Amino acid sequence: MKLLELARVVRSKNAGPTTLTIDLMFNDESGYHRACAAAALQPAAIAALYGLEPAQVEVIPYPPAQAIKIVMDRAIVAGTPGDRDVYGAQQHGPLLGIRL
Repeated sequence: MKLLELARVVRSKNAGPTTLTIDLMFNDESGYHRACAAAALQPAAIAALYGLEPAQVEVIPYPPAQAIKIVMDRAIVAGTPGDRDVYGAQQHGPLLGIRL
């Protein structure tokens, strides 16, 4: 099953000029637990997807909201030459096709 089928919200945004966050919010508790246990949402897998080192990715589950926050380093500082997404709002795309 794809992440997009389990999550009601998948969004990204800046958390400062060098950090990006991705919020995953799930429709129900079973989808949330499935996502938390999925190898595809572990730091090493996300790092590989974004071309980062595993130490640059933190995955933070938040059970009360059935949500997961992913925090990672940005590949390029927001607003510098070459940055095509100054707000970090389009960086969740690579996660949409992953299977859990």
